[in-house]
Amino acid sequence: MQVAMDITAKCCHKEMESYGQCVASHPSTWQQHCQDLKMKVAQCTSSHPVIQKIQTDCSKEFTEFEHCLRENQNSPTSCSVHVAHFLGCAETVDLSSARSPQPSILCDYTNF
Repeated sequence: MQVAMDITAKCCHKEMESYGQCVASHPSTWQQHCQDLKMKVAQCTSSHPVIQKIQTDCSKEFTEFEHCLRENQNSPTSCSVHVAHFLGCAETVDLSSARSPQPSILCDYTNF
């Protein structure tokens, strides 16, 4: 999972910064106010092979986490069990096949 976080930090810093500022500015309505910025982060990271592999292998856990967030918008900390399951899954994903360079990827990820 650290690899995915590093990719996001390196390749999508601007998007993550904007999203984080929006969430902080709208603590009780961030799901509605920050949806477009959340989508920009998702678009930025989704083309990366490592992220694609984690999304594929852990889609069930991630879907359950997202569902929990939608149901508990005012108390996202109540979804800590769901995020723990997703992170646990992500830690077990074999990323060896997801690290081959692809010319379509704009961010240099060969150092992850």
